[in-house]
Amino acid sequence: MTAGRDTLGREAREGVAGGLARHIPVLARPALDLLAVHDDGLYIDGTFGAGGYTRAILEAAPGARVVALDRDQTAIAAGWDLVEAAGGRLTLVESRFSDLAEVAAPGTAAGVVLDIGVSSMQIDDPERGFSFRFDGPLDMRMGQDGPSAADLVARASERDLANLIFHLGEERHSRGVARAIVKARAEAPITTTRRLADIVARVVRSKPNEIHPATRTFQALRMMINDELGELANALLAAEQVLAPGGRLVVVSFHSLEDRLVKTFLAGRSGAGGVSRHLPDTARPAGSFAVLTKRPVTADEAELAENPRARSAKLRAAERTAAPAWTSEPAGLPPLPSLTEMLRGG
Repeated sequence: MTAGRDTLGREAREGVAGGLARHIPVLARPALDLLAVHDDGLYIDGTFGAGGYTRAILEAAPGARVVALDRDQTAIAAGWDLVEAAGGRLTLVESRFSDLAEVAAPGTAAGVVLDIGVSSMQIDDPERGFSFRFDGPLDMRMGQDGPSAADLVARASERDLANLIFHLGEERHSRGVARAIVKARAEAPITTTRRLADIVARVVRSKPNEIHPATRTFQALRMMINDELGELANALLAAEQVLAPGGRLVVVSFHSLEDRLVKTFLAGRSGAGGVSRHLPDTARPAGSFAVLTKRPVTADEAELAENPRARSAKLRAAERTAAPAWTSEPAGLPPLPSLTEMLRGG
């Protein structure tokens, strides 16, 4: 997620080759510090977006190279000016960040940075259908391919909708929302963000100064359509593979489920959790990460004044050890059917 104003100072405003940086990512300064960028290092920006982290890395070390990924064609197209300005030090790849192991050989990356969630550019574009602030098509696809949120709302069973909204949206009125959606879609297809928001608002009541009643439902649908938790879990595994000993992993998340997944993964991989203490020492794999942030880094008051969207951001970081990558999968994914199964209805 990116901010619309500059919080890095003059060097970031000037850009790699004199161009303006339109967006600065949330928690940019601590992220850059924890990455410990150095010349000749290969860095992977798994969530390119508006190029904020990539630009900061390139500016921090004249010899650093970046491979940046994004599943959004719009973001990739907008990044070509930065590729040209970087003079051969930046490679852009249209791909999901869970595939980052395909762009770097094992043990070669000096750093991996992941900014999880929807970007400001996507939220602010009504045609992308991420926000109830604008009326637009009920889409929510980051990659603009595959099933849309409208497809999910039209075909998922009431039970699946309720479980989805409860687990991914943490909405306590999930059953009522699901029931209202099923009733409304029987009358007419739900194809716009405004119609869905109005349906939810009739079930979920909010007080002044509270979040919009549809916030949690929209969040749940977006996370399911884009498999955001599954993508994050696979990206963490891929980062473990590609990072060299001493390489840094930095993850910025905006949702409690995402942060919990990152926290659990790093704690387990560092030996602080996830392995039974009753196992003999010989049965315990050596920690593949050393945690650098005992508590998540959050935005300070100055950044919050610049960008209120940073309020929910949490940054966690770890350093890759020389131990082999583990084979176990990350824990903490919610008990939900796949998107394909949900689209079958029932």
